Amino acid sequence: MSRNVTSDARKKDTRDKIELGGLIVKAGLRYEKRALLLGALIDLQKRLQSDDRERSRLTAIGAEAFGNEGE
Repeated sequence: MSRNVTSDARKKDTRDKIELGGLIVKAGLRYEKRALLLGALIDLQKRLQSDDRERSRLTAIGAEAFGNEGE
């Protein structure tokens, strides 16, 4: 039973990582250097801690991008 739980958790973790990679592609950042992407994400995480307006603004941009997937 424990082995099944571990396997399921690993599969979920792998799926999450694949989906996050897909976000990088969808944002048009596939060919950027990894250090740049990580730096941008770390900077974003710090900014989001102190700025709810920025969180709302970026959420709206992302929701619009998801809404335009069929176009």
